Amino acid sequence: MTREDKELLAALERALKAQHLHMFYQPKVRLRDGSLAGVEALMRWDHPELGAIEPSRFIPIAEEHGLIDDLTLWGLRTILRQWLDWCEDGIDTTIAFNISALSLQHLDFPDLVERMCRALEVPADRLVLELTEGATQPLVKLMDTLTRFRIKGIGLAIDDFGTGYSSLMQLRQLPFTEVKVDRAFVDDVPRSRDCRLIVQTVTELAHGLGLTATAEGVETLDQLHWVAELGCDLAQGYLISPPMEPGVLGVWKKAFRRAWPKMMTEEPLALWGDVEADALGER
Repeated sequence: MTREDKELLAALERALKAQHLHMFYQPKVRLRDGSLAGVEALMRWDHPELGAIEPSRFIPIAEEHGLIDDLTLWGLRTILRQWLDWCEDGIDTTIAFNISALSLQHLDFPDLVERMCRALEVPADRLVLELTEGATQPLVKLMDTLTRFRIKGIGLAIDDFGTGYSSLMQLRQLPFTEVKVDRAFVDDVPRSRDCRLIVQTVTELAHGLGLTATAEGVETLDQLHWVAELGCDLAQGYLISPPMEPGVLGVWKKAFRRAWPKMMTEEPLALWGDVEADALGER
């Protein structure tokens, strides 16, 4: 372990104890009508000296040195309490949270998550656990754990689908409820026939298996129109909204629904600025 990693690990432990980590939330919308379908919770860490540190930097360190379970439990408590706050404001939606494959190695993890939901009176079906496609190889060995989540009503999404090495057989075997089409394909959908074919094929595969298909990384109206045309159910990305603080979700929701008809009928343009301005104006 390098000196830099040791210092980062120690700082992460202090940040976790001092509640210096926080969550941002990125909405997912239904492509049939622009309504809010759910949010993805994204962990953020602002180091007092180093500034913002990406999860891709600190999560592997937490996994390697035994801190990932503490981070996971903090994240789950945070998002479940946030769901209660939103529910009081009349927003009833699902919250997706990325889970390390290491956490799934604990046989009692599904029971622990269910107890957390029950203690806070959050319906289990409002929670979705996301796992990256690259993790599906070891996850096949954890079929019983994943199945127990599904029995409890908790959703399972496979993230970044299409760029990893999982086989179609594994996708069929694992009890997912949602497939998230990798942004690498969504990005080139307006320009590449091959990418359009891949997105359409993954979407049809998902539907054939009874799963929801979500297009990730939607940043332009061209991309939005194409993924809707290709049959995707949900869209997520900076065109819909950047990750936001939880208190903004209500005003964003109202402003976005007003902007939706224009987004689906007009020529490509940067609409988020208009939505953001509307939301801020209502705060």
